[in-house]
Amino acid sequence: MSFGDFMGLAAVMTMIIAVFAILASAYKQRLRFLERKLELAAGTLPMRQSESELEKRVRVLERIATQGESADTIARQIEALRTGELTEVTTQ
Repeated sequence: MSFGDFMGLAAVMTMIIAVFAILASAYKQRLRFLERKLELAAGTLPMRQSESELEKRVRVLERIATQGESADTIARQIEALRTGELTEVTTQ
């Protein structure tokens, strides 16, 4: 093997290593992107659940405010909201 052959082989090996490093870097970046995407997706589920809970509370509060009942009845209904009985607000 001559010096020219050796230099050619070294150049080809260097190119192969460089291409492999570029592909490995792109793959790692893709994995980081997918991981971040999963983190964001996992974070939106509790947020949607809390939005749903807040929407229920607002609906009940709107109903309480628009019914024009006595202060005692409204106080009982608000207390029912605090204890978590969102759909079971009693009107006595």
